Amino acid sequence: MSKNLSLKAELRERTGSRQAAAARLRGRLPAVVYGHKKDALAVSIDAHDFAEGLHHGHRLLDLKVGGTTETVLIKDLQYDHLGRDLVHVDLQRVDVTELVRVVVPIELKGTAEGTHHGGIIEEHVDRLEVECSVTDIPESIAVSVKDVKVGDALHAGQVALPAGIKLVSSPELVLVTCHLVAAAKTAEQAEEEAPAAPEVIGEAERAARAAQQAEQG
Repeated sequence: MSKNLSLKAELRERTGSRQAAAARLRGRLPAVVYGHKKDALAVSIDAHDFAEGLHHGHRLLDLKVGGTTETVLIKDLQYDHLGRDLVHVDLQRVDVTELVRVVVPIELKGTAEGTHHGGIIEEHVDRLEVECSVTDIPESIAVSVKDVKVGDALHAGQVALPAGIKLVSSPELVLVTCHLVAAAKTAEQAEEEAPAAPEVIGEAERAARAAQQAEQG
């Protein structure tokens, strides 16, 4: 698979919500191209081709605009209110020699030691911000959890990053924790859940009930 996805862009002469909606009805995805001290361009790209490239992990595009081709980075994606359909994308001009900051999803690897002792892994963050060359942007970052014990927390600073990748997120950012599936019940909870003690009837009360039953009979 080629590192860069090639797409042809069309200039948008008019912008605004109505024009953007009309473009989407034609299968076009509104976008803006900016950066490198050049004027921002309002364009549209083929929505299906872009979604396919995104699905296959492309982060860089060779964007053909008019008679020129620019290398751009997918910088920001905007979805509809349901979080389902793409409605707009920001594309940043880049040079293959420069460093960029990007957000990359993490992928948990291995079986945590704590899970062998009644613990479960809870994921708190599913992505990290890193800095790297535009040609070395990873599709994901592998995070090993095999040494995580019950009561442990794995922080961003503990993750082994690939060569050439620098962490931008806080090193203290908690990625995963391991805790017991069910904590021991408190004395109060145990008392509430305990079965009710059988009713003890004294001799006098037993005689009174017998007399009452005899009257009813």
